Amino acid sequence: MTEHWQNWGRSVENHPQRIEYPASTAEVSGLVREAVAAGLKIKAVGASHSFTAIAATDGILLKLDRMNRILGHDSATGRVRVQAGISLHELNPRLKALGLALPNLGDVDPQSVAGAVSTGTHGTGGKLFGIAKTVVGIQLVTGDGEVLEIDEQHEWFGASRVTLGALGILTEVTLQCVPAFLLHAREEPMALPEVLERVEEFTADNDHFEFYWFPHTEKALIKRNNRVPGGTERKPVGRFRHWLDDEFLSNTVYGGLNRVVARKRGWIPRVNTMAASMLSAREYVDDSYNVFVSERTVRFRESEFAVPRAALHDVLAELKSWFGAGHENISFPIEVRFTAADDIWMSTGHERDNCYIAVHQYVRSDYESYFAAAQDIFTAHEGRPHWGKIHTLDASYFAERYSRFHDFVSVRDKVDPGRIFSNPYLDRVLG
Repeated sequence: MTEHWQNWGRSVENHPQRIEYPASTAEVSGLVREAVAAGLKIKAVGASHSFTAIAATDGILLKLDRMNRILGHDSATGRVRVQAGISLHELNPRLKALGLALPNLGDVDPQSVAGAVSTGTHGTGGKLFGIAKTVVGIQLVTGDGEVLEIDEQHEWFGASRVTLGALGILTEVTLQCVPAFLLHAREEPMALPEVLERVEEFTADNDHFEFYWFPHTEKALIKRNNRVPGGTERKPVGRFRHWLDDEFLSNTVYGGLNRVVARKRGWIPRVNTMAASMLSAREYVDDSYNVFVSERTVRFRESEFAVPRAALHDVLAELKSWFGAGHENISFPIEVRFTAADDIWMSTGHERDNCYIAVHQYVRSDYESYFAAAQDIFTAHEGRPHWGKIHTLDASYFAERYSRFHDFVSVRDKVDPGRIFSNPYLDRVLG
């Protein structure tokens, strides 16, 4: 009798033969050896928050929820060793208790450390990087059940931080943290032409900058987050304002509107104008992770590509032309974020400063035509898709976009020659 697994975005489901819940590296190693002996594939999954089938398997599925301990920390260096199944939601307050924090985060936090690292979760910050850049050591169970330790001196370090789950099961991670910090958050509506005119200024002058554009309108919401001097007091969003903005308007009302316009798509341009007009400016000071992370209860599907920063204006203009041609009405805002170039072989930020452009579709609406059109625009500008978000590209494309692609595949050949960790998604993107 097979099991059932489905991801958060309801875009992937499958039926593994078994689902296991290991609590230690030794248990993971034993399960890998069992899979090899039985001729089964084996994959690990964290929060199931990827929109692709990157973690799917018809063999043995490992849920790493029980691997959620902090194993050790060094206050002098800021390095913290964790089991890879710990979620960012669990980790962030526990780091704060140690006087530490991750320097950058994405805008949601249910992902496991293993999933966030392996798929290249990035956040925003023109001079900052994704979560994988904080990794200084990993423990990996390879295709024969052996346990491999990789640190900054290891020849495969560049391959080990964004692995797509193709090199093995990530069981422990050492993170380079920073002292805990507060962020001053400023959020305000702004006309899209002004945002685009000032985007270089906003990116250069703020630690973290992002904006949301409402399709079929000229309206946007900008977010600027900056570190504050030591000794500054927290001034979080008031309880009522938090409920109104983050729970009622952003989730309850927004979810209800999307349920309506999923059936009445002609209403979407007016609804987007109304939704954008409901936004108001606000400022607050809070722990970094409370500012980075937003609550998301409205389910959606997502595709996101990294493109060179110079391409931003052209990409948004081409998306606007597609909307203007009447192909489809889109209710979800388009999210734009920024990161600096890194040295991780399969990171979307490898050797390139990027802007990230994310398109979304409500879970009850078909996403394929919209995402296909967006992908054509992104790839025309050398776009690299987020590994956990929807795309249809294959190894021939990635071999042209990543200078270390073949080196990564060579490491894969060494640590998983039998392809025990593979699945159709990895066969497509890595060959």
